[in-house]
Amino acid sequence: MTSPRARADKLYTLLGPNRKPYLSLTPGTLGGHRATKIYGRLDCPAALRAIAKGGYVRNRVFFSDEAAAVAAGYRPCGVCFPEKYRVWKDA
Repeated sequence: MTSPRARADKLYTLLGPNRKPYLSLTPGTLGGHRATKIYGRLDCPAALRAIAKGGYVRNRVFFSDEAAAVAAGYRPCGVCFPEKYRVWKDA
């Protein structure tokens, strides 16, 4: 059996519903931006453009799923989740 210390290079830091980071053996399925409280797909064109410019990475967070992102107070991205964004905006 592998010890947790030996697996440290395969642990991912995710943000939980309580807005506190935790370690996970599974990578996050969604990314978010801590300053704007927006979450979206990892392949979101808007996020990738911002990352390419270098200004986004410092505030990047990851979530296990959409429920965790919403519980942490984040809203859907208007680019990669347009329908969910419209529902959120209309609420």
